[in-house]
Amino acid sequence: MNKSLRLMAVPTLALAALALSGSPAMAHDGSDHYQSTLGQLNGSAGSGDITVDVTGNQAHVVLNVSGMPETFMDAPYPHVQHIHGGSQGVCPAPSADQDGDDVISTTEGAPFYGDILTTLSTSGDTSPAAGLDLKVGGQGGAYTVDRTFEIDDATKASLEAGTAVVVVHGLDPATLSPAGQAAMSDLAPELPLAATSPALCGTLAAGQMEMPSGGADTGVTQETGADAGAFALGGGLALVALAGGAYVIRRRSAGTAA
Repeated sequence: MNKSLRLMAVPTLALAALALSGSPAMAHDGSDHYQSTLGQLNGSAGSGDITVDVTGNQAHVVLNVSGMPETFMDAPYPHVQHIHGGSQGVCPAPSADQDGDDVISTTEGAPFYGDILTTLSTSGDTSPAAGLDLKVGGQGGAYTVDRTFEIDDATKASLEAGTAVVVVHGLDPATLSPAGQAAMSDLAPELPLAATSPALCGTLAAGQMEMPSGGADTGVTQETGADAGAFALGGGLALVALAGGAYVIRRRSAGTAA
């Protein structure tokens, strides 16, 4: 094939590669999948991520948390965490602090992420009533909640609507302002404000479970000059000229080129 014919063939071959490759391999296994990477609130140094897979009325939750305060009142910190919902489906901004103590309390955050729908306890009750049960909270600075339980209609509806928000509670009192350190919890007056205030937050987004990448070898490779690019899609290549760059398409064989 001479040079002009090879260049004319590029658009056709690029489109063919797109058609063969399609989008990244995904699968729907009968479950609805949700996930979130949790962001920090109230000066928290923690991090976390969560997946929720819902099949019928069963939910499998895997929550990983690390970098959180480790102790509280000379014991492992009993962090509590929940799926909130029924509101805006977002995490609060610093402006949510209404009383000027530089801490967004759970109550101040509620207009953004809503009320407790499901308690992500390490065992036992997952109802909103267990929301402050410190005995079933995550223990210490790093922990995992991995369990399957029956999900209620309100939580399922919030997940489907995109308004379900995961909130992990429990701050290090030493990191709060003097006013925050002196304040008592808005949920449990016998506890300090730090114990129940949100530390991590993330909206649960719907998505499908990715399958391992790969697939049949299309046999198409590329040679590019300057100002050119290629995007890998599935098992093939979509060839894109970014600034008029020319491509030479080669088909892999025993040392021959088309």
